[in-house]
Amino acid sequence: MKIRRALLSVTDKTGLVEFARGLAAAGVEMLSTGGTAAALREEGLEVKDVAEHTGFPEMLDGRVKTLHPMIHGGLLFRRDLPAHEAQAAAHGIAPIDLVVVNLYAFEKSIARDGVTREEAIENIDIGGPSMLRSAAKNHAAVTVVSDPGDYAEVLREMKAHGGATSPGLRARLAAKVFDLTARYDRAIADYLGGAVTSGSSFTCAVPRAASLRYGENPHQRAELYGRFSEHLEQLHGKELSYNNILDITAAVDLMAEFSEPTVAILKHTNPCGVGSDEDLLAAWDKAFATDQQAPFGGIIMTNRPMTEALASAIAGIFSEVIIAPDFPPAALDILQKKKNLRLMKLLGCPDAASRDVRSVIGGLLVQDHDARSEESAGAKLATRRAPTPDEQRAMDFGWKVVKHVKSNAIVFAGPDRTLGIGAGQMSRVDSVRIAVWKAGEAGLSLAGSAVASDAFFPFPDGLISAGAAGATAAIQPGGSVRDEEVVKAADQRDMAMVLTGKRHFRH
Repeated sequence: MKIRRALLSVTDKTGLVEFARGLAAAGVEMLSTGGTAAALREEGLEVKDVAEHTGFPEMLDGRVKTLHPMIHGGLLFRRDLPAHEAQAAAHGIAPIDLVVVNLYAFEKSIARDGVTREEAIENIDIGGPSMLRSAAKNHAAVTVVSDPGDYAEVLREMKAHGGATSPGLRARLAAKVFDLTARYDRAIADYLGGAVTSGSSFTCAVPRAASLRYGENPHQRAELYGRFSEHLEQLHGKELSYNNILDITAAVDLMAEFSEPTVAILKHTNPCGVGSDEDLLAAWDKAFATDQQAPFGGIIMTNRPMTEALASAIAGIFSEVIIAPDFPPAALDILQKKKNLRLMKLLGCPDAASRDVRSVIGGLLVQDHDARSEESAGAKLATRRAPTPDEQRAMDFGWKVVKHVKSNAIVFAGPDRTLGIGAGQMSRVDSVRIAVWKAGEAGLSLAGSAVASDAFFPFPDGLISAGAAGATAAIQPGGSVRDEEVVKAADQRDMAMVLTGKRHFRH
């Protein structure tokens, strides 16, 4: 079926004029509205106003212009049903074979500083989604274009098929429409839900970003959805894997805790060394000294532009991914010599108000993201002795790291570095023992260190083990029925201990 009549009404006018010229050359009559019609006429293209086509004027400040049987009848009547053909003819409804529509930029409008609720509501598109859905439903006969990136392909097919498009293209474009309108409605619901929360359902509609080679293991299929590329740009190396993306996410989340120059090393989403220093090479030395075995095949991240000296140091370590806000040419030249090493430029951290979603049997768990933790500054002193300035700095550092270690989590820290990390044990005292053992393996003294625990010590044994290893200060949430016993154990060892009142489990 040759395309004879098209309706064009777009917010994003990228490529519009060139596309319309192609339609005009193919003899297509063009209907349009408002700014789209004006833009086309300015380029000398012949356009018929929708109001002239429907015989009904635009009204209510443009809220009603395409919501008319002449429009939706022209889109929805089935060309293969004589009864539909007869009804359309009886009411003078002409077929519309091509719809080119993109929507009011609702998400951009609500992202503006100072936008009012009234302004946001005025940017909810009604006519656009209605036309797109009508055309997409009848894609057996109607071509619907919601993305300027598809203009060229539509024109190529029209040229190849005598002014028509193929069923395969129409079906693909229709699916794209319903994906777009689902995401659009989700954005509106999320915005309105900030003021009125129904709690009736949770919908997550995000675009597919990439098909991955496989998931956590080669027998598992996997895909990446969302806007990962808005936050990170790959500069070099092999294609990212499923596990790489998980590790990168963990690294970015951890680094959001630090404003001072910092280097972190992670493995299987767990930090295995973190160091801070004005000299990035010194920060790396502190991080790497924590555990010189675990970083093999791990992730390295810094929150400052990569330096040549740091690049030279880490080039000798087999790493999967290196992340930095920038890679100056000298550093890039060093790291690019490893053809498979993935280099990721951090473009921006995700919104701290984002939500975490995890699959469970029969459904999903959704929670607020555990955003940057600053409660150590206001922690309550529980022991007779207050921490010294160095101990306080060590507690602050350990507290930033421990929330990113799998529970049960223990971190021994100095004022600017990790010294021993114990992760993911079923017993908290075992996590302490592992952290002590790892520090011993690395040849690091825990004398004068601070121990951080992501949740309360259920018994005094974990704290006692930490004190025996050399820790002189502790930071933990508190809240155990045995808090008094734990505090007593700390006082008996002249340890300073503070309670934050907030835990950071990481399952």
